[in-house]
Amino acid sequence: MTPAVELDDIRLDRDGRRVLDGARLRLLPGERIALSGANGAGKTTLLRVIAGLTRPDSGAVRLDGRPCRTEADFRPARLGIGFLFQESDDQLFCPTVVEDVAFGPLNQGLSYPDARARAEAMLAELGLSTLAERPPHHLSGGEKRLVCLAGLLVMEPRMLLLDEPTNGLDDAAERLLVARLDAFAGAMIVVTHDPALPDRLGARPLRLDGGCIAEG
Repeated sequence: MTPAVELDDIRLDRDGRRVLDGARLRLLPGERIALSGANGAGKTTLLRVIAGLTRPDSGAVRLDGRPCRTEADFRPARLGIGFLFQESDDQLFCPTVVEDVAFGPLNQGLSYPDARARAEAMLAELGLSTLAERPPHHLSGGEKRLVCLAGLLVMEPRMLLLDEPTNGLDDAAERLLVARLDAFAGAMIVVTHDPALPDRLGARPLRLDGGCIAEG
């Protein structure tokens, strides 16, 4: 089976500090990995390397078996990746919630009526229909998190990269988010400080320490 993600000997320096130092990772289609590590260990940077948003100084990135080195390599692969940023405000920019969720399907080529219908259906699935016409910057932190997730899932990605997905959620919203993630059939990498989340998602625990990835 061709891995969804392969990282081989990834090295990256930032501000004179080695952030990733020979990091290696192999993620199969449908597999789930939960990545932990200290603050500043490079977990977010690793997700950005996988998505092609940050380029390593050396090492190889392969997505679905294809080497990815340039933006032209990453662009088609990125269409199948849903990336949940750590800060929700970095991901919400449209006047209303439903427009934010419809933005991805519009970029996939759907007509506006079809994109909006798909967005409304996803909001309903996550219990967010009452937020559809609200400005995203008026939402609570937990509501923003769920709207960002809706914006990813509505695009039907093959893989999710999730940076601290449960941050800012109350218990009810967290249960809803975890249940929806657990139903996701694609590959998944979750960065988390929550020690219970790997078991809840059936994810293999790994730890990033000293720029390297080890069993967690």
